[in-house]
Amino acid sequence: MGEAVEGTVTRGINNIYTVIDSDGTAYLCRIKGKQLVQAAGEYNPIVAGDRVLFQPVEGSGEALILERLERTSFFARWNEKGQRNQIVAANMDIVVCVSSVASPPFRPRFIDRVIACSRNVETVIILNKCDIAQKDAEAERFALFSELGYRTIRVSAAQGEGLDEVRGICHGKTVAFIGQSGVGKSTLINALLDGTVVQRTGGISRKFDRGRHTTNYATMLFGKDFTLIDTPGVREISVPHDDPHAIEASFPEFASYRVRCQFEGCLHDEEPGCAVRDAADAGLIHEDRYESYLRMLASLEERAPSWAVRPRAQRNRYADDTWDKEEWDAHEDA
Repeated sequence: MGEAVEGTVTRGINNIYTVIDSDGTAYLCRIKGKQLVQAAGEYNPIVAGDRVLFQPVEGSGEALILERLERTSFFARWNEKGQRNQIVAANMDIVVCVSSVASPPFRPRFIDRVIACSRNVETVIILNKCDIAQKDAEAERFALFSELGYRTIRVSAAQGEGLDEVRGICHGKTVAFIGQSGVGKSTLINALLDGTVVQRTGGISRKFDRGRHTTNYATMLFGKDFTLIDTPGVREISVPHDDPHAIEASFPEFASYRVRCQFEGCLHDEEPGCAVRDAADAGLIHEDRYESYLRMLASLEERAPSWAVRPRAQRNRYADDTWDKEEWDAHEDA
């Protein structure tokens, strides 16, 4: 066995990971032992973009992963099948959410959820197929992201419009691309890579106006002066089941109002004296954005054990949103 070295995971399929070292040499790796200490209880212990410590097996091109190094950023979602949070990509500088004007239709709440799933990383929003006319209400909702401080870019990957601006944000960065199936994410990536690496593209289901999945696993791709992480297209995305305040923090328009809420840790749902809810009722916060937030919050309650969700009237007494089982039993006996 060789000495342990650091490397970057470029992809993982069926618990076999491709890892490159600082010289660009690739190794096929497995985790040493049954699981990594850092990943106990996680749906997937290692993802594209992870930095790991691994030990090459001399002369074989294979290696054993010993440790996952601390992540600086990640994109997480709730995995319905596994009933656990799933990390999709890690250690990127930017998350790019790719949406489309049509086929599939523009879905701003999907973008809201992508922002909420992006942790400790900048989010850039791309609207593809901009050669198609957009409805006024949808154009207004897309423009809102820019007003809130997010960088937005209108492109037509098929016609080459807006690609130079996208290349500009990718320069010198590691960028993860997230999007619904069919929005043109793989077409966009192929255009950015100038055909040096070709990602398979797919069409749209005419019956459902939805995309067909073409990328089956997250993979790291290397351009001339940037690194991309292409992730599988999805039809739906659910926010991770963790601290609800992390979701609340992904709505920057709440910031100037939350300081006036009556209770510290207010989640702006049905708590009394909520300044954010009052602002939404007064039209100072976009109605659809506020509804999008409430639906994310409700999705956490739907996944929680029945004994872990506080009665709504009781929540204003606490900074967090759940009781442990002993607290619940005490409440039931009262």
